[in-house]
Amino acid sequence: MPLVTTKEMFKKAYDGGYAIGAFNVNNMEIIQGITEAVDELKSPVILQVSKGARAYANHTYLVKLVEAAVIEHPDIPIALHLDHGDSFELCKSCIDGGFTSVMIDASSKPFEENIALTRQVVEYAHDKGVVVEAELGTLEGVEDEVKVEAGCASYTRPEEVEEFVDKTGCDSLAIAIGTSHGAYKFRPEQCTRNADGILVPPSLRFDVLEECIKRLPGFPIVLHGSSSVPREFVDMINTYGGNMPDAIGIPEDQLRKAAKLAVCKINIDSDIRLAMTGNIRKYFAEHPDHFDPRQYLKPARQAVKDMVARKIVNVLGSDHKI
Repeated sequence: MPLVTTKEMFKKAYDGGYAIGAFNVNNMEIIQGITEAVDELKSPVILQVSKGARAYANHTYLVKLVEAAVIEHPDIPIALHLDHGDSFELCKSCIDGGFTSVMIDASSKPFEENIALTRQVVEYAHDKGVVVEAELGTLEGVEDEVKVEAGCASYTRPEEVEEFVDKTGCDSLAIAIGTSHGAYKFRPEQCTRNADGILVPPSLRFDVLEECIKRLPGFPIVLHGSSSVPREFVDMINTYGGNMPDAIGIPEDQLRKAAKLAVCKINIDSDIRLAMTGNIRKYFAEHPDHFDPRQYLKPARQAVKDMVARKIVNVLGSDHKI
């Protein structure tokens, strides 16, 4: 099948109590690992491209790699999405360049300015058959072009969501309920230690999520900054020369709970990068004389595949949904 929008994906996910995984892609190996996993588990998927990824790999290369994945996996619904578009011009370029979904992130702007810019993108996108994700509330952290300083994040105000969706016409809404960008989502002093001495972050604001659901019945909600930062890959990176103290993510059980509610799309990025980086560092430590990229990228690609499969089953619940 050709690239699809997220509209039908989200309807099925909402009704079925699961979420679609949205994975940021930067190169061939990441795309291969993701799509091999979703094919084996029969899960729909959203492949995301950020502004930073376009600058790194080039728009055309990324689109053609995704098109190759569509050819190789013809039975899997695949949407191509712009992650955190920060301007009308960027969104327009992706819409005109073959994307089936775009995000306009004007969450840092005043409410009325956010509405105006989002509406502009929606009008252009819908005319081209493309869907639009918008955002209310801001997430702390750093990821690609997104940088929000500690203390500057803000939870979504549920009392604003109806007006925002009505005035913009957006197709899905990213909200802020305590997730954050990057691998360092929480500071140690924000966490408590369990009986095993492991740092446990504070719970997500499910009260905010549930109030948004009440005000937007049947409407797809999106969570950004939802990597769980698996301890085994942080430890692997540190064992083989890395330096990532206190990298703390979102517990998978909390994300699964969100997926059973109205969260139809969960963005997972840092976990893939951690899995790749850990395995590449391990490979070079064990094979210091190797230099062929095919040698060290092969286990890295497998690590991506394994990570995505784990998220599909344990977090998203989207296996065998096509």
